[in-house]
Amino acid sequence: MSDWTPDIDRLQAFDNEEWLRVEGNYCGRLMAYVSRRVADVQAREDIVQETFLGSVRGIGKFDRIYTFEQYLFGICRNRTIDHLRRRKSVGIGEPADSSESLPGMEDLARDETTPSAIVHQKDMETHGQELLLHVLRDWVQETWQLGEFKRLMVIEALFSGGWRNRDTWERLDLRDETAVAGIKFRALKRLRDIAQRRDPKGETLPALADVTADGSGHLDINVKNAWQMGRVACPARYWLARHVAKNLAEGPKSFIDFHLDEIECQWCQANMDDLKRAEESEMAPFLERMRQSTVQFLRSKSVHLGGKDQ
Repeated sequence: MSDWTPDIDRLQAFDNEEWLRVEGNYCGRLMAYVSRRVADVQAREDIVQETFLGSVRGIGKFDRIYTFEQYLFGICRNRTIDHLRRRKSVGIGEPADSSESLPGMEDLARDETTPSAIVHQKDMETHGQELLLHVLRDWVQETWQLGEFKRLMVIEALFSGGWRNRDTWERLDLRDETAVAGIKFRALKRLRDIAQRRDPKGETLPALADVTADGSGHLDINVKNAWQMGRVACPARYWLARHVAKNLAEGPKSFIDFHLDEIECQWCQANMDDLKRAEESEMAPFLERMRQSTVQFLRSKSVHLGGKDQ
């Protein structure tokens, strides 16, 4: 039930104890996530095991702007999608996702962007995305600490849920659409203030000038993706534990209910499922099998690091 996070340096050094502790802390919530999407029990176990092995393989490139839980859930999401695509697309003879197909030669011939321009744009996107994540997280934390949970619900509805102003004021029992517009205006003003504080020299702020809600701008940065993939509004696990224990004041309870039921955050739903069955022992046999596999894999990595390729 704790918000324990692993030591990334130890994980990158392939420390057995730290990786086994990771499995003990995160196995249940990953299994809960997969169980909502995959019916076959063996397939669920395969996906979770592949997730942990994938996390070991990729830990050297871990981006510390994200949390380790985000890293794990991202891998688990991809493994789940891969499984569902395989089941759906076998024999169809077309790419599993047409959006990932390679451009044709005629497209490349028309692309006049220079390599240096591409690198500059990618740098701007990376720095802009990092700044946007920090700004959104700062604003959410500040709003939570102020107890402004209705304001938080409104902004999550607009930024993450894609709700219209009319939908928002009706479903959140506000006065009218102008109340929603006022909350959004004040939130955007505060977000700009936070961005200027985090980037006083203005080196990254230009990247945010192109940010859109739906990702239609010139740069590949948008608020919805940052909000969802950065999990900026996801309550800490101990808040979810208190919710399960029915030990929450009305303010945080109302937001968590909204976050789970209206926004339908898949990560927090998985955490809730895991917390509700935290006392059950059904995971023990699978966890033991997975630990044996992980230890064997970590030993192979250690042998490699100790050889001439180190």
